[in-house]
Amino acid sequence: MESVTFIDRKSGEKIIEKIPSYGMLKFLYCSPLGKASLHILFKRKIISSLGGWYMNSSFSKKRVTSFIEKYKMEMDDYISPKNGFQSFNNFFFRKIKSEARSIAKGIVSPADGKILAFQEIKDANTFFVKGSKFTSKSFLKDNALADKFKDGSMIIVRLAPVDYHRFHMPATGTISESKQINGHYFSVSPLALRKSLEIFCQNIREYSILNTNDVGDILISEVGATMVGSIIQTYTPNSFVKKGDEKGYFAFGGSTLVLFFEKDKVRLNEDLLENTKNGFETTVKMGEQIGIKS
Repeated sequence: MESVTFIDRKSGEKIIEKIPSYGMLKFLYCSPLGKASLHILFKRKIISSLGGWYMNSSFSKKRVTSFIEKYKMEMDDYISPKNGFQSFNNFFFRKIKSEARSIAKGIVSPADGKILAFQEIKDANTFFVKGSKFTSKSFLKDNALADKFKDGSMIIVRLAPVDYHRFHMPATGTISESKQINGHYFSVSPLALRKSLEIFCQNIREYSILNTNDVGDILISEVGATMVGSIIQTYTPNSFVKKGDEKGYFAFGGSTLVLFFEKDKVRLNEDLLENTKNGFETTVKMGEQIGIKS
């Protein structure tokens, strides 16, 4: 399986990603035995629940220091408890200092991560391998809602384990309650996604609708994955929210946010579209502009 290369948005440099548990992922998604194990065991909630229990326990806190050192993480942007992080999950969904991220004009990224941008949702099927057709209907399991965003735009923000794992509002407006779609717990590692985009349509996920005055309705969906113990929503449903306000967070594991925009409502940033067209994700930080009103 080939390595994964992304583009640093600030420098334009191509970087090869260090993928945690690369060997295990390669086994699960590329070997016959691994694929059998994946479908029998690893996609199931019990594995993620057991992993979540361990990551919430005090036994896991010894992993924090080694994880920070291994991935050379800069911790100055984050709020650290006086007595240190008491579990790995406590570290994993750490809070960020308010001054660490500025909120740009336009539509902003809801999270830190690596982004794919598609001016039309159907364009996603040219990025991934053939045979993994992605549609709003298969993802949302709601024909009326899917029709609302048909031919609209889509953003995928992939959060790696090293990323900040709280997510925020991409625009100002009124946010609905969150609705859950049941599913499995496949990995959303880039190694897995390049094998099949259908993972998004099979995994457990939640979505809510942000109604804005400027760019219509934005559907915000959080996708669970292997070892993601929970998707935690911290916002108040049916309330007015400001761009950059916290919406929630993921517990341990790689995770993904998918945003749908109505047709002809937004124009996504050209650098993101071009990089995606060329087969690359682009790094983003929460609060960076990802699009503007059409």
